[in-house]
Amino acid sequence: MYYVLAVTMILVVTTIAVGIKGVKNGLESGQAQKILGMNMASFFGVMIAAAVFMLAGGNASAAETMTEAVANADGMRYLAAALSTGLACVGTGIAVAISGSAAIGAISENEKLLGKTIIFVGLAEGIAIYGLIISIMILGA
Repeated sequence: MYYVLAVTMILVVTTIAVGIKGVKNGLESGQAQKILGMNMASFFGVMIAAAVFMLAGGNASAAETMTEAVANADGMRYLAAALSTGLACVGTGIAVAISGSAAIGAISENEKLLGKTIIFVGLAEGIAIYGLIISIMILGA
């Protein structure tokens, strides 16, 4: 498990260093997309490796197996809560980006549309609240 942590730390430091170098030297869009693609591929690779290491089990007694099962159940519960909130926030970001830019365009043409456009942006932001409610329900708090 320490190998996964070490690889993750190396990836984080590399990502920060490449970002700082890119800001100083100026990246073209093709280079930025390539770096982002490599970063995402390495991130998912590390996540898959971490899942394999966590779920791989050896021979153990019944008491140890039960303790590990309870620990894995808690871990899966936390993972589900994090995914519900995180993915809802990603969806909210996409929805607000689209509806917000359309709202700004509509307001620039006709200022009377301000109230109507705010409603659509607010509805898009509600998606994040739904994800947060689901994660609270999963955690049982």
